[in-house]
Amino acid sequence: MTPLIGIEEEYLVVDPWTRHVVPRAAEVLAAATDVLDVTHEITRFQVEARSVPSADLNELGVRLRATRKEVATAARSCGLAVVASGIPVLGDVVPAPLSDDARYEQGRVLYRALQDEISICALHVHVDVPDEEHAVYVGNHLRPWLPTLIALAANSPFFVGRDTGYASWRVISWGRWPVSGAPPFFPTFADYEQALHALSRSGALMDPKTVFWDTRPSPTLPTVEVRVADVPLDVSDSLTIIGLIRGLVVTALADVARGDRGQPYPSEVLRAAYWRAARDGLLGDGLDVREGTLVPAPVMARRLLAHVRQALDDSGDLAFVEEGMDRLLRRGSGAVRQRQAHARTGHLAAVVDDLIEATVA
Repeated sequence: MTPLIGIEEEYLVVDPWTRHVVPRAAEVLAAATDVLDVTHEITRFQVEARSVPSADLNELGVRLRATRKEVATAARSCGLAVVASGIPVLGDVVPAPLSDDARYEQGRVLYRALQDEISICALHVHVDVPDEEHAVYVGNHLRPWLPTLIALAANSPFFVGRDTGYASWRVISWGRWPVSGAPPFFPTFADYEQALHALSRSGALMDPKTVFWDTRPSPTLPTVEVRVADVPLDVSDSLTIIGLIRGLVVTALADVARGDRGQPYPSEVLRAAYWRAARDGLLGDGLDVREGTLVPAPVMARRLLAHVRQALDDSGDLAFVEEGMDRLLRRGSGAVRQRQAHARTGHLAAVVDDLIEATVA
């Protein structure tokens, strides 16, 4: 049976005249909550939209396009706009204004200046798995492929008025948190539970929801949550990433069923692969964690597609994801397209204008 997928996308609220992010998410939510499953995020710059779980990738696409358009319509009714970008392009965002929530205030006390640059937007993909133990072992199998997903989804090259030199500055900024990035390898579920106990005792975890690894058992749902990707610039890119993630999970579940809990690739190698992917995106070389070799990022993307080909074929998604992969490799990730918009005019306002348009394309 093809697993259900649920998705969450985070968007930034911007002033369409200044193109700066603005702390007016509450107004957008008030205009949107009657028609959408939308909620506040940690900062007042962000809104999050959630999908109804579905096994059909095309159906998810229809819902996601409708959701983005309805969020944009709600924003326009307030004289605002929303953009799908991994991090703010323009605006005064440090320290980020937190949403009114006692839990967020508790996080400010615990994490301190780490909260200052928390205005980051990701794509979270939930895929059904039998239980938490399976989710942990699936995470083991996904570890070597997470850098490739970073490169494909990279959509945050600019941060508050400057080019960072990275394709995904969100990944770099987020990587400073104590429980973030790629998960460690866990030989057994007991090892995972022991690690969480130790992290809780250290103070690094406020609660299970602050396990921010890029794959994790969902703290509230019977899913593995994959949260490695910048929010993609447009829906077609989102659906390609979503299809690849479900293909990875299905492939991993089949391996786990055969008794294979994954390989313990060194965390320091994976960290280096993250850095390369976040810096260069699809335009440079990626580190193949399995072999320890540098290869062109598009080659790594093709290796990922080959790895999940059978799962995609079984779900009927192969042609769809192949087309999406070809499109991404041909026209570039969101980071490439943001830089192209900047190159046309030399102004970051043009980048934001393109983001506003592409978010609902």
